[in-house]
Amino acid sequence: MHFTGTIWRPPYEAASLLIQVTAGCTHHRCKFCTLYSGLPFRVSPPEEIEADLLEAQTALHSPMGKLSAALQGLPAPAGPGRAFLTGANPFVLKTERLLETARLIGQYFPSVETAGCFARVTDVGLKTDRELEQLRAAGYDGLTIGVETGHGPSLAFMDKGYAPEDIVTQCRRLDRAGIGYHLFYLTGIAGAGRGEENARASAELFNQLHPRLIGSSMLTIYPDSRLYQEIQAGAWTEAGELEKFQELKTLVSRLDIPVTFAALGASNAYQFHGELPRGREALLAALDGIIRRESEERLRSYRAALPHL
Repeated sequence: MHFTGTIWRPPYEAASLLIQVTAGCTHHRCKFCTLYSGLPFRVSPPEEIEADLLEAQTALHSPMGKLSAALQGLPAPAGPGRAFLTGANPFVLKTERLLETARLIGQYFPSVETAGCFARVTDVGLKTDRELEQLRAAGYDGLTIGVETGHGPSLAFMDKGYAPEDIVTQCRRLDRAGIGYHLFYLTGIAGAGRGEENARASAELFNQLHPRLIGSSMLTIYPDSRLYQEIQAGAWTEAGELEKFQELKTLVSRLDIPVTFAALGASNAYQFHGELPRGREALLAALDGIIRRESEERLRSYRAALPHL
């Protein structure tokens, strides 16, 4: 398989067929991000994608795999129902290329009904309404968008390349096209003393939209990030670990839309998920328990020990 660098995928794509369509990121300017450091953006040629699909198909239908399943009394391996296109933001590709990729996936894996990928807000803006409808008809659904926050000053400082109103505009276009999406929130992105403000602004924005899931990651700063340089220059101060959990409490308490809320990645010292609004009290109780029994030092030692996300 033609995988380049570390392959990142959301936790909920664990059972998906992973196919590299791009490598690296087209934006590559977010101050906190080191996921694609040193990796220039690259588009996989169609023949490379097809070769990977053939390799995956061969592995699925391997006689040894079927024999192993039979000896264990298990059913023969079934084809995947979903594909996830890897890379920081494959949705930036032209519609024709995305449609061709969906066609190739369907040719080798007829069982695949939907395909998802990471996408930037600006990637959606590159597509017309008609193109979004075409992509939905071809099976694109469940995009993962790292909006990070709905707090305008934090988006600007972190050089995300869009404003809160852009998030609302482009996600509403996805809503109209019938393309589902998951939004990721980055706890701590506003810095020390601004977590409550960040959570309130983000909840107000999210409440205008229809995400299927809001996932939360916690900001972890590495020395090779631009944000680390800002800290060294005295231009930004990181929020404390307990402050981040208080920020999450504010966000959960203010989300009024029906949505799955999940904090499942390695950046979270504690992992949890639930359905809002009906599971709000359980989520808030879990966060209260963490704040009550944990110390800043223990939580900080967890973050300092993370070699990478």
